[in-house]
Amino acid sequence: MLIYKTFIGISKKKGNGAKMNKKQLIAKIAAAHNQSKADAERAFDGITSIILDCLKGDEQVKIAGFGTYKVAKRKARIGRNPRTGEQIQISASQKVKFLPAKALKEMFNK
Repeated sequence: MLIYKTFIGISKKKGNGAKMNKKQLIAKIAAAHNQSKADAERAFDGITSIILDCLKGDEQVKIAGFGTYKVAKRKARIGRNPRTGEQIQISASQKVKFLPAKALKEMFNK
């Protein structure tokens, strides 16, 4: 079993399950579409670049049956330092949110 995991390049960490990195994902894309890894990487990089450009432009990216990527804005607020209990000012920020589609949710919550 350990040899198999090492061979396919999947590592297991405590409680986190199997993980796939970009190189492994590109290899799977190349194999699924009978392409070279270089072609698959260019396609993957193109897709991620387009998604990032849309998010930077404050657009949502909806992929039917998969989910939606969008930018969530957080207002400035007052928080507390957990060590000292001192109040601190937390500045406004933005983050990327992923909202899974109904079909994706149902796949994992049968």
